[in-house]
Amino acid sequence: MLRRAIGYLNASGCRLVSASAFVRTSAYGKTDQPDFLNAVARIATRKTPEALLDYLQSIEKEAGRRRGERWSPRSLDLDILDFNGIVRETPPPVLPHPGIPHRPFVLRPIMEIAPHWRHPTLGKTAAQMLEPLQAQTEGRVLDC
Repeated sequence: MLRRAIGYLNASGCRLVSASAFVRTSAYGKTDQPDFLNAVARIATRKTPEALLDYLQSIEKEAGRRRGERWSPRSLDLDILDFNGIVRETPPPVLPHPGIPHRPFVLRPIMEIAPHWRHPTLGKTAAQMLEPLQAQTEGRVLDC
């Protein structure tokens, strides 16, 4: 499913620049469910953030995603983490994604494909944000 989704990120007005390795992580949010597989991709696009979000949601829908309870099991979940450093609360998507500093399963793959990237509002690298989360069990990277 992830390989297929990444393939879609190299189509329809998007160009895949790089993608991290897949990481298996403990569940996040609702922890009484199987481990997750996560990855981060970097793309180039001329789409607006809104158009990119619409496109990502169409990929999720094609993969069988049905929106339900927050953090419930899902076939695919695609998020925009950062969009050229834009900072905004509305309209969707909120940028940068507010969960970035709290999610090891996002920070570890960012470190792999964009080690010098800095969070647009915090000014920290992924490695700097990951350090205080090392003892966290939710969303912990289990293997790469």
